Amino acid sequence: MSQTAPQSRKQRGDGGEQRARAFLEGQGLSHVASNVRSKRGEIDLVMQDDKTLVFVEVRLRTSERFGGAAASIDHRKQTRLAAAAAYFLQRQRRQAACRFDVVAIDATGSLNWIRDAFVVSP
Repeated sequence: MSQTAPQSRKQRGDGGEQRARAFLEGQGLSHVASNVRSKRGEIDLVMQDDKTLVFVEVRLRTSERFGGAAASIDHRKQTRLAAAAAYFLQRQRRQAACRFDVVAIDATGSLNWIRDAFVVSP
């Protein structure tokens, strides 16, 4: 009888990001970049939705104990995502309509896509 080793946190996160990407592509978005890192933070996925550049935070939670995946994106995290998005746009020398989405995957594996999850003030 073979047992599989439990997945590490990184493996679960990578799997969640792959699942979110496949879901979003199924909704008509196209992939631009993954795991965009800067000093200020990281963006899990950058997708294109028609003429809008979409910065996607993927949250995977194995427990609802602290409010679930979507609830974990507080103001501080939003600020970090905005800074990482600004860095991405600057490096790519792009100006485009942008939005921030969240893909929340809960303990049951249910996926919830939250379009325009938050707005960043300039």
